[in-house]
Amino acid sequence: MDKDNRDDFTFAKLADLKVPVTFRISQLEGIRRPNSFTEVLENPDLRFHGVQSLIPSDLYVTCQLIADNKPLTIPFRTSHKAFKNTYIWNEWITLPIRYCDLPLNSHITYTVWDIAGPRAAIPVGGSTFRLFGKKWTLRRGKHRLLLWPGIEADGSIETTTPSKLEARDEMGRLEKLVKKYERGDLPKSDWLDKLAFRKMEEIHAAETEKSENLFLYIDLPRFDFPVIFSEPDPSIQQAPVSTPVSAAPQPLTATAAAVSTSFAPESNLWSIIDPDISRENPVEDKHRRLVRSHRSSPYDRELKPNAKIRDELGEILNYSPSQPLNSEEKDLIWKFRFYLARDKRGLTKFLKSVTWRDSSEVKQAVEELLPQWTEIDTDDALELLGPSTVDSRVRAFAVKQLTRADDDELLLYLLQLVQALKFESAASEQRSARTTTSAISYDDSGLTDFLIARGVANQVLGNRLYWYLMVEVALEDRVMAKMYGRVVFKFMNKILEADNGSERRELMRRQGLLIDTLAKRAKELRTSKDPRPKKIEKLRALLTDSKNNLASMPPLPLPLNARVEITGIIAEKSSVFKSNLYPLLLYFQCSDGSEYPVIFKDGDDMRQDQLVIQLFTLMDRLLRKENLDLKLSPYNVLATGPLQGMAQFIPSKTIAAIVSEHGNLLNYLRANNPDEGSVGTSGVEPSVIDTFVRSCAGYCVVTYLLGVGDRHLDNLLVAPDGHFFHVDFGYILGRDPKPFPPPVKVCKEMVDGMGGAQSPHYARFKNFCFTAFSILRKSANLILNLVALMVDANIPDIKHRDVHEQIQEKFRLDLTEEEAIKHFEALLNETSYLAVVLDRIHDLAQYWRS
Repeated sequence: MDKDNRDDFTFAKLADLKVPVTFRISQLEGIRRPNSFTEVLENPDLRFHGVQSLIPSDLYVTCQLIADNKPLTIPFRTSHKAFKNTYIWNEWITLPIRYCDLPLNSHITYTVWDIAGPRAAIPVGGSTFRLFGKKWTLRRGKHRLLLWPGIEADGSIETTTPSKLEARDEMGRLEKLVKKYERGDLPKSDWLDKLAFRKMEEIHAAETEKSENLFLYIDLPRFDFPVIFSEPDPSIQQAPVSTPVSAAPQPLTATAAAVSTSFAPESNLWSIIDPDISRENPVEDKHRRLVRSHRSSPYDRELKPNAKIRDELGEILNYSPSQPLNSEEKDLIWKFRFYLARDKRGLTKFLKSVTWRDSSEVKQAVEELLPQWTEIDTDDALELLGPSTVDSRVRAFAVKQLTRADDDELLLYLLQLVQALKFESAASEQRSARTTTSAISYDDSGLTDFLIARGVANQVLGNRLYWYLMVEVALEDRVMAKMYGRVVFKFMNKILEADNGSERRELMRRQGLLIDTLAKRAKELRTSKDPRPKKIEKLRALLTDSKNNLASMPPLPLPLNARVEITGIIAEKSSVFKSNLYPLLLYFQCSDGSEYPVIFKDGDDMRQDQLVIQLFTLMDRLLRKENLDLKLSPYNVLATGPLQGMAQFIPSKTIAAIVSEHGNLLNYLRANNPDEGSVGTSGVEPSVIDTFVRSCAGYCVVTYLLGVGDRHLDNLLVAPDGHFFHVDFGYILGRDPKPFPPPVKVCKEMVDGMGGAQSPHYARFKNFCFTAFSILRKSANLILNLVALMVDANIPDIKHRDVHEQIQEKFRLDLTEEEAIKHFEALLNETSYLAVVLDRIHDLAQYWRS
């Protein structure tokens, strides 16, 4: 093919355009009108705005490349320029990305900024410009962008600040013709063109005078050919650079030549990877050291904040655990560190403001201030045991605070404290990896010894600790499993040293044996092809078989609840559930003559259910502390391995079964607890309706806070005494397999059970919800820190997710208590099947039906 015959080529491919994206910010057109005298009187701050001054203010433009709602580059801005009477920049911007790497929906956001007072800027207007046209062609030449007044450019796919409107004005029509003229699509005639352009200038001046709009003009490179979007060909990428790789190298050469002329001002600039980008800015580092050395005088010890600064400090101390502090906030905390040492909320924020690279700061923080800090709350102690705390002396301080907790409270946090051992190990391993001398201590913080000591002293606590550790020993991560193995070995040795230690070890060995036997039998029944009645028959046969030692055994603490002592399994009451995994229902005989029914599952990861129930138990305790009993039923759950576990069985019926058998919940409650004389409770004993109303409110709030999903009438249960509760927590933190999940889970059947949405019981239900939500908001940090400690626990819905963000938005800590209650009421009304519009009713009906 003749290379000189350029007419053979009509377009170039984007994949061949291997030069950086560049454009010129030209000028701002339109009249900026100052605020009226009345507006300035109403808001005196407006007098500092640049638009109020007689001379043009120092405007600047920021721009950023965005695709798929994600920024592809950092924002760039024009350099400072003093304007005389028009806003003309004529500045080329080159982005550190090549044309061939651009996605199809790339666009650039432009925002023009003006002065709004000292160290403050205000957007004059913003515009979002698409880099590719309707026919996938790269846009080129001059463009006029409409600025949306007073707002920043919005870079989302469905942008609210498009660069042009559908309605075209006269100037827009003429500029489109000019583009055609510049491309050579219109014939040129010198004498006529001069007249036409002069007339256009007059029209432009007239249009500008009467138009309220502002426009930003930009110039894009004028390539010789249209450039069509195309993905790079993988086979081409493999080829050596020197070899001709396609039959059309000419457009590339021509395009590159055209680009090189357009890029003339910046052709010698190339973007390279900066290996120091993640390091501290030495200028900022020097500034911080100067500021802090200046503030490390003896005078600091007596320094007290004034009222304004005290309010600022209070605001910082109220930040959630996940909110990072900026450098000004860190400096403020450091300045008043001695004053804050008497505030229990201040320690976590103070430790975030310490520069851990600076040995003198670390020395003062850990050796001087930490020992004299006031006692901190449990939620802060748990935060200090998370992965971000490296210094073992800080961790040891947190462990010391935990020693004040009694055994019942410690049992509530034990699951997370066992997970925190992973961060202890990580901290100690970093010591060998560090070559530089550091002021940070990597000694043992004593968390392991603390847990073991408490586990040895209390049998119930020790039993739970043993099973939590055994699950971790079975992990695929062999490094962590080995670390937990060492903790188990140490724990067992400590038990032997205690009184009746050998007996306790023997009981734990027998518990392990019982679980292994049950797991083996459950797996056999699950994998067998027998129908369910045959499975039940087989289960009862193996339970009665004396060889298995399951029907009767010497007294043994139940792994699920060590307070219960079992002596065997009642075969005739035990059964197999109708479910994919065929879990076993086992009735344990207790030494006190009672029975304890348990569901045993094999092939199912129960660690997520275990976590949810633990948090429900904690929330129940927090509510009871405030004298609010919402009759929650946080049944015991224990994962005995990564894919097996047991749960307490509460005799009850699913709402689906109740509706099919009794028609509605009131009939079911009336059948179990009749009270003919009761008018206000539809013939049901009043205490039963009260229990139902309270438990519905309790579960609405706790399932909302943990974002429990996949709710249907088969996993909502009601006990004969009115206790309502949820089971099966395979989806939490907002995940839901079904569309239209309501934020607060209230179904029509629950409301009917209270007597309908107009009944006084439903009004009480709402009030219970509001009170519970207000109480639990006060302990938001505790719940946030407990869930955050579980991030590395291999729990499906927590792994690789921003847990803090998921839960924090549920608490709405940004609202006052009154606003939060209104917010929750709005969610409740949105969910209420009576108070919503028809399409929402349909969505909710679909949700609960499926």
